[in-house]
Amino acid sequence: MYDFLWWWMFLLLPVPWLVRLILKPTQRQAGRALKVPFLEDFQQGKLAFTRSWYSLLALLLGVLAWLMLLTAAARPVWVGDSVSLPMEGRDLMMAVDLSGSMQEQDFILNRQVVDRLAATKAVAGEFIRKRSGDRIGLVLFGDQAYLQAPLTFDRHTVLQLLNEAALGLAGERTAIGDAIGLALKRLQNSPEKNRVLILMTDGANTAGSVSPLEAADMAAAAGLKIYTVGIGSESDAARSLFGFQLMNPNADLDERSLRAIADKTGGQYFRARDTEEFHKIYAELDRLEPLEQDAQQWRPQQELFRWPLLAAFVLVLLTAVLRIDPE
Repeated sequence: MYDFLWWWMFLLLPVPWLVRLILKPTQRQAGRALKVPFLEDFQQGKLAFTRSWYSLLALLLGVLAWLMLLTAAARPVWVGDSVSLPMEGRDLMMAVDLSGSMQEQDFILNRQVVDRLAATKAVAGEFIRKRSGDRIGLVLFGDQAYLQAPLTFDRHTVLQLLNEAALGLAGERTAIGDAIGLALKRLQNSPEKNRVLILMTDGANTAGSVSPLEAADMAAAAGLKIYTVGIGSESDAARSLFGFQLMNPNADLDERSLRAIADKTGGQYFRARDTEEFHKIYAELDRLEPLEQDAQQWRPQQELFRWPLLAAFVLVLLTAVLRIDPE
């Protein structure tokens, strides 16, 4: 169906008539001398008839142009059928570690060795795409925690911001406690049973002003459920500039603290050793029981003012052409 958002603009329809009524056109004074008709006078009479017809057509086009201009000003819109918004959803924050250790290349993705951040982006991206009806936010942390995306239904934007995240962007160290605190701050206005944080890191807390366990206590008191994900392969072979060499890629991973954070808040700790386990983790998280919300209806609208505005512009041009003296 079609509607006019500013329908009262049509009340201006008689304005040109009122202006003409108030400001009357100047009358031309005809000559009083006796004039003998010649053949040239008959030709002028034909020209006068043509001018009269042109003036009448120009007046009609002018009226139509004014009507189209008012139609555009009234903001015509096309209103689509009513669409039901999702009745279930959660406010879900994702905190992603960008410390220097995330550059460790110990994951296989599409038969290629990639770093931990690339694997996190790939699998977390699939998870975000599936969370229809959820408001999702993004926190990036290193030396400090930064809010990259506030809670939003716009999953495309969150995905784009996640993919644009670069190693070292937030510093080389790991502020897990600050990341939890920032997520808690952004979720404090959400329903208590609707607050979820997914924390992904491959290290231990080495920076920040709040310890992870203290932040977990505050989160538990506020009803924030935290799911922690420890990232890193169990393999001792890691890729470097000199090929593969033996090393312990998970020496800095503090699994004990991550388990404690999850236990304190009623969440769960997951271990992501490869991309397959990553997929299983997000499949498990995807089965989180959503919180029922009141049903909402939404009707899409499309602005149509451009078309009558264009028609008014064309009609004004035609009126101006017809006003040219046809001699």
